[in-house]
Amino acid sequence: MTLFALHSTQPASEQTPVDGATGQVCIENISPIERRRRLIGGIVTFMLALGILGVLVATGVDRWWRLGLFPVFWGATVGYFQARDKT
Repeated sequence: MTLFALHSTQPASEQTPVDGATGQVCIENISPIERRRRLIGGIVTFMLALGILGVLVATGVDRWWRLGLFPVFWGATVGYFQARDKT
């Protein structure tokens, strides 16, 4: 194989998958263990944020205090999508 090969010499079963929507190559850069860790972290963070939101609503705290939960929900969302997209 030369440095400037115009086509892949790998069998089709071993080639990197291509995203059908954008045509870009999808390369996983985290291991299955790390994906599981990010998914669990995202779920735990989401449940924690829901619990805090429930307490804030139940106690009748001013609505502006709920805005402080935005970063917590954002972190949970990022963890989930990183695990789903394998990035």
